[in-house]
Amino acid sequence: DTDAGGVVYYANYLKFLERARSEWLRSLGFEQDEMAARDGVLFVVRRVEADYLRPARFNDMLSVSSRLIEVGRASLEMAQTIQRGAERLLEARIRAACVNATDFRPMRIPKHIYERF
Repeated sequence: DTDAGGVVYYANYLKFLERARSEWLRSLGFEQDEMAARDGVLFVVRRVEADYLRPARFNDMLSVSSRLIEVGRASLEMAQTIQRGAERLLEARIRAACVNATDFRPMRIPKHIYERF
């Protein structure tokens, strides 16, 4: 995940955020492949705002937190942070849209998922 200088490449932070959102969904009982098969929905990133505050380096132990800010009928917004210990390295806001798993058209979040959020 790092460049030749041992610093985490900026685009890789997005991968870390994605993994944390997947784990957040899993903690609520939603596996993404099962949601696609059973409910016909996926959540796709529509917008990312990221503030890179400090660099992460090779072998740093990082933690990523995810907090739901807003749930709309067809989207959700999350605040996410990446930290090394108590030091904040990145702050981000993510807007994800609920889309049909087949044609990727926007759709309402299914009621049982919406209520869980």
